[in-house]
Amino acid sequence: MKRSEFEVRAGSPKDDEERDAFVREHKNGSFFHLAAWERVVETVFGNPRRDLLAWNGDRLVGALPLMNTPGFLGGKNLVSVPYGVYGGPLGVDGNVEQALLAEATGIADREQVGHLELRYAWNPGSELAGSTLYNTFIKDLPEKPEDVLAAMPKKARAEARKARKNHDLELSTGVWYVEDLYRMFVRNKHGLGSPSLPKRMFETMIREFNGSVQIHLVRKERDPLAAVMTFAYGDTLIAYYSGTALNADRNYSASNFMYLALQEWAIEQGFRVFDFGRSRVGSGAFKFKVHQGFEPTPLEYRYHLVRHRGTPTFTPSNPKTHALQAIWRQLPLWMVTRLSDVASPYLP
Repeated sequence: MKRSEFEVRAGSPKDDEERDAFVREHKNGSFFHLAAWERVVETVFGNPRRDLLAWNGDRLVGALPLMNTPGFLGGKNLVSVPYGVYGGPLGVDGNVEQALLAEATGIADREQVGHLELRYAWNPGSELAGSTLYNTFIKDLPEKPEDVLAAMPKKARAEARKARKNHDLELSTGVWYVEDLYRMFVRNKHGLGSPSLPKRMFETMIREFNGSVQIHLVRKERDPLAAVMTFAYGDTLIAYYSGTALNADRNYSASNFMYLALQEWAIEQGFRVFDFGRSRVGSGAFKFKVHQGFEPTPLEYRYHLVRHRGTPTFTPSNPKTHALQAIWRQLPLWMVTRLSDVASPYLP
């Protein structure tokens, strides 16, 4: 489409329904491109929406979900999209996507932000600075639930089978398990030396997505051992926020069982694809997903640098953050829960 045939302008909440329909039809559209994701972030953290839409008359031909995020040392950044795995411009063709990108970089330059971050799940062929920090893990589900176990690597298969047979674990589903998930999520983040997210974020997601968010809980009798929040998007189930109880994996292989049972549940519900989310290359989560039989795919994040000289480096893999992680792990759990509410707006 020629540039003269469409106009790029700021989006508004009144466009959300039409934008969501466009996102769902686009081959690169994702759960995180949906307007409800931004409404969650705006409600919980107060981040302003800066969405850009491309119009050909009254027809929507492109969308770039975009939000302001605060910088650690002041200022702000622009991110598509914060707290999400995927983002970036969607257009009916490359010219529309380039126009959306050009408008976003223009805003970043005029407002002198630190950087503009675009969380592409595909290779955009862009000359912007890139990052190789994250991979995603997606695979097609088998046709029958009983085929999930057979498709797992030998060692993971043995661990999951043992968890089911010897420990009599059970997977239950319901948004009312949000307290269990949050408690275990905070505990795991504390052990990693990383801030958590506010409980309000989990609760707001459940409300805003109205049926597309679920929580799955693994129990041994009445004891919660592990939990995961999932997102339903078309024929894909996305496993996202998760947590485990102390020693639940060591004593019961709770996570091995949870993701086996979750994939079986997904097939029963009619899902055809399982998205295991992103992980930092070389992290424990990365290794676990590979162990479960998922192939890593690099995420093509891109950055337009304005005031910042390089791509973000404040990550757990940066040796300079190891001292902070060690201090965080020594703090009492009640304290890191409160401090996480303060820190999480700066870690989108």
